[in-house]
Amino acid sequence: MTAVLRCVLLTLLMCLAATPTSAHPSPFSYLDITVAPDRLSGTLVMHAIDVASVLGMSDPTELGRQDVVTARADAIASMVTTRVAIETDGQPITWVIDTIRPMPGQDAVGIAWHAATARPPGRLAVGARLVPEDAAHQTFVTVYEDGRVTWQDVLSRDRVQAEHYTGTRQGLMAVMRRFVASGIHHIAIGPDHILFLVGLLLPGGRLLRLMGIVTAFTIGHSVTLVLAALSILTPPSHIVEPLIALSIVFVGADNLFVASRGRDIRVWVALLFGLIHGFGFASVLRDMGLPATALGVSLFAFNLGVELGQAVIVVVVASALGLLRQRMPAVATRVATVGSVVVLLAGVYWFVERVLQGRA
Repeated sequence: MTAVLRCVLLTLLMCLAATPTSAHPSPFSYLDITVAPDRLSGTLVMHAIDVASVLGMSDPTELGRQDVVTARADAIASMVTTRVAIETDGQPITWVIDTIRPMPGQDAVGIAWHAATARPPGRLAVGARLVPEDAAHQTFVTVYEDGRVTWQDVLSRDRVQAEHYTGTRQGLMAVMRRFVASGIHHIAIGPDHILFLVGLLLPGGRLLRLMGIVTAFTIGHSVTLVLAALSILTPPSHIVEPLIALSIVFVGADNLFVASRGRDIRVWVALLFGLIHGFGFASVLRDMGLPATALGVSLFAFNLGVELGQAVIVVVVASALGLLRQRMPAVATRVATVGSVVVLLAGVYWFVERVLQGRA
C-alpha cells in the first residue's frame, strides 16, 4: 500500500464511520516501516482525536495547525517512542523523529522517523499500544523492502506485538536460529514423543536396524508436518492427541509380544505413527506463526531441530541399553520388559485424559 493509497483509505474510513453522534470516527493508526541495509525509516499516521486524547487536549481540531503541532512536538514524540516499540534482532531501535506535521484533510497527524541499524536487520519485532484506553483502536503495520510491500499486520489492544523476518540473509539466519531452537525445545518438553521413541528402542537391535526405525519415524512425521503446516490437511487436535497416545500404547504392547511373534515390525510402526506425530508437531508451528517470506526455511529449520533433539535421545538411550545388554543381559531384558509396561500404561493414561479433555 503506497502512502497515497493509505491516505485515501484513511479518509474513506473516516467518512464511512462518521455519524452525527460519533465520538471517534476512525480508531485506526498506520505505521509504515521501510527497511534499508543500515537504517529503518517510516511514518506513523494517527487520527487527531487519538493524539488529542493522549495529550489531554480538549479540541482535536487544533492539531490541524502547524504551530500547535510544533508546540506539542516533544509530547507527540514521547508518545511515539513510549507507545510504539520496534526491535531489530532483539535490540530496540533508537528513535529519531524527523518531522511532525498536521494532515488537515484527514484530521490526522503524521510523524516521520528513522533509526540507524548496525547491519541489515533479520528479524523485526513491532509492538504498539498507542491508545490502550480505546478497545476498538487498531494499528496497521506495513513493511517495505526494496520498494515493495513484504509484510502487513494489524495490532490491537488484545494483540500488541507481531514479528517479521526480512528477505535478507540475516532474515533467513534468524528464521533458522528461531525454528531450529523451537524444534529442539518441542522434543525436549514433549514426554509423549520421547516415550514413543524410547518404546521403539527398548527391544534393542543392531545399529543399522535402529537407524532404520528412527529414519522411518522421521519420514512419517516430516510428511504430515508439511501437509498440516501448509494447511493442506489439518485434522483437529482432539483427534490427533488421543491417536498419539494410542501410538504409545501400541509400541508398549508390541514390545511385550514381539518375542512370541518372532517378527520385528518397528520400522512400519514408526512410519505409520510418525504420520500422526507430525500433526502434533504442526500444531506448535501454527501457534508460532510461520513467516510467509521464509516458509520453506522455517519448516526445514523446525524439522531439523526436531531431528537434532531426537538424535540426542536416540544416542543416549540406545547407547545405555546397548551397554547394559553387553554387561548384564538378564537385567537388560527386565529393563526392556518393565520399560515397555511403563510405556503402555503411560499411553493408556494419556489416551483417557485426552479423550476426556476433548469432550469437555
